[in-house]
Amino acid sequence: MNYRLDRHGEKISLLGFGCMRFTRNGSSIDIEKAAKEIKLAIDNGVNYFDTAYAYPGSEAALGEIFERLGCRKEVKIATKLPQYLVKNAAQIDKFFNEELSRLRTDYIDYYLMHLITDIAAWEKLVRLGIVDWINEKKALGQIKNIGFSFHGDSENFIKVLDAYDWDFCQIQYNYMDENTQAGRRGLEHAHDKGIPVIIMEPLRGGRLVNLLPESAKKLISENEKGFSAAEWSFRWLMEQEAVSCVLSGMNSQAMIVENVRIASEVQVGEFTDEDFGFIEKIKAEIAKTIKVPCTGCNYCMPCPNHVDIPGTFSCYNSMYSESKSAGRSDYIRITAFNKTRRDASQCIECGKCEMHCPQAIKIREQLKIADKELRPWYIKLTGAVMRLIKFW
Repeated sequence: MNYRLDRHGEKISLLGFGCMRFTRNGSSIDIEKAAKEIKLAIDNGVNYFDTAYAYPGSEAALGEIFERLGCRKEVKIATKLPQYLVKNAAQIDKFFNEELSRLRTDYIDYYLMHLITDIAAWEKLVRLGIVDWINEKKALGQIKNIGFSFHGDSENFIKVLDAYDWDFCQIQYNYMDENTQAGRRGLEHAHDKGIPVIIMEPLRGGRLVNLLPESAKKLISENEKGFSAAEWSFRWLMEQEAVSCVLSGMNSQAMIVENVRIASEVQVGEFTDEDFGFIEKIKAEIAKTIKVPCTGCNYCMPCPNHVDIPGTFSCYNSMYSESKSAGRSDYIRITAFNKTRRDASQCIECGKCEMHCPQAIKIREQLKIADKELRPWYIKLTGAVMRLIKFW
């Protein structure tokens, strides 16, 4: 297993175990199966395990399994404060103590502010006294490293990253999200600051394997290196020095063995020009299924009325390159959790974005089309409920 270092010189396995997708028997997690998989991962060098308060049953299962295996000191637990549910300072301690109880531990190695989407979410926590709370928990040894997980654009990611002295962060990043979400720009900014970056959604929830166009699958099957679609995705990530750990929601022993092999073999900078060119070919095949030729360059941003233009087009394209439900769920995540509305319905058709678009996209026209498809009535209702609850 290859390892990268955190800010304190501790080793993090390049492959992390994402604990959101444990196998279930009905509504319950299959503890026996998960325990065997976790032991296999630990025996093969995986030491980073990622869970969250909001993952049903995950923290409790992980706590039971680690206690059963007697391996607490061998592993690093990452879990998350559901900051979108926090309305007052007392709730921060309530959630944290509940998580300690579920995980059967008295400290968290890597604690994240969950689902930060913009700087407003962090500023809310600051007003509730989160900085003093973090300092107290660190002094008591209950939190070793503090970070945040992010779903938003690169501009807001950089604002959040620069707003506090973080120990680490977690972003959605893969070869299709290179220029959306925090993107390469955000990744490299964190790296320049010496902040480790944990990668989630390396396969976009499996979509870069199961929902690839047949033409892309054919290219992969014919490539002389013999890598699977998943291995191309993992190697593209792991060969980047700025990537500290890549999470995988592994729920079979075969998957663990395969991913461990990749994370043990890969070397920083191993990709050749031919390898990068091959990834571009795959992206080109995926692009043939998209609706708007947006490259995520962000020249159209910032929008004076706060519309996330590249994010909207990315989600719209996902509806056709992956699935309608995938695109719409991504759209909810990047728009409904923000204090300032960022969905395409906020476009006032000023046209400033079109003046700067190198692809000459008719942005105003395409935003109307995208908004209609991305926000059917039930998505509009979901967004309205989230704004009513004020998740930010």
